[in-house]
Amino acid sequence: MKLGKLAASLAAVTLIAAPVAAQASNSVAPAAQRVSATSSSSEKVEGENGILIAALAAAAVIAGIIIIADDDDEPTSP
Repeated sequence: MKLGKLAASLAAVTLIAAPVAAQASNSVAPAAQRVSATSSSSEKVEGENGILIAALAAAAVIAGIIIIADDDDEPTSP
């Protein structure tokens, strides 16, 4: 009984102490500052493929409806 309470309290202390120790080690000496990289060309992510994605989604929905509405009422077992 005492061993179980000891293990539970040790686990609780570990759960509390681990994030605190990790935060303390990061704030003491940060290794490097993160900076954003510049891109030589601007890319349009949105707009060019929207119609294609919508058509594929519509085809998937229609295929799902056809598969679900199939009139296969025969039992699989004899």
